[in-house]
Amino acid sequence: MAVEIERKFLITSDGWLNDVGEGIHYRQGYLSSNEKSSVRIRIEGERANINIKGATVGLTRSEFEYPLPLEDAQELLDTLCDPRQLEKRRYHLRVGEHQWEVDQFLGENLGLVVAEIELSSEEEPFQRPSWLGEEVSHDTRYYNSCLCRHPYSRW
Repeated sequence: MAVEIERKFLITSDGWLNDVGEGIHYRQGYLSSNEKSSVRIRIEGERANINIKGATVGLTRSEFEYPLPLEDAQELLDTLCDPRQLEKRRYHLRVGEHQWEVDQFLGENLGLVVAEIELSSEEEPFQRPSWLGEEVSHDTRYYNSCLCRHPYSRW
């Protein structure tokens, strides 16, 4: 089974901006989201995929991801996905031995900036950059599927 072990943190400063390029624009929407799983369509730059993720709260969740033709993903987002969708700009940067993803959310989630790190185990140590703030891995409000239904601007 495919598994994702991910930790998510708020950002406390713009210090991370010194180490990134222009980032990649993401657009994503959900075909389904319920108490067991979510099925998402995502366009990231010029690539697209479908993703099925377990809804388990915590650091470890099942995840399956498969490529889609870009045109199919655009049509799915425009016609079959819930109209409440999410847009963000994602940046990649290396800190120590790990790759971090920093998401600057757009639209109704504007102002929210989070950093994610994928690990090989829940106990794996990692270097904490100076701009890293509170961990929100266990707070479902920060799940992308929740941000579509309950945007950050309405909290």
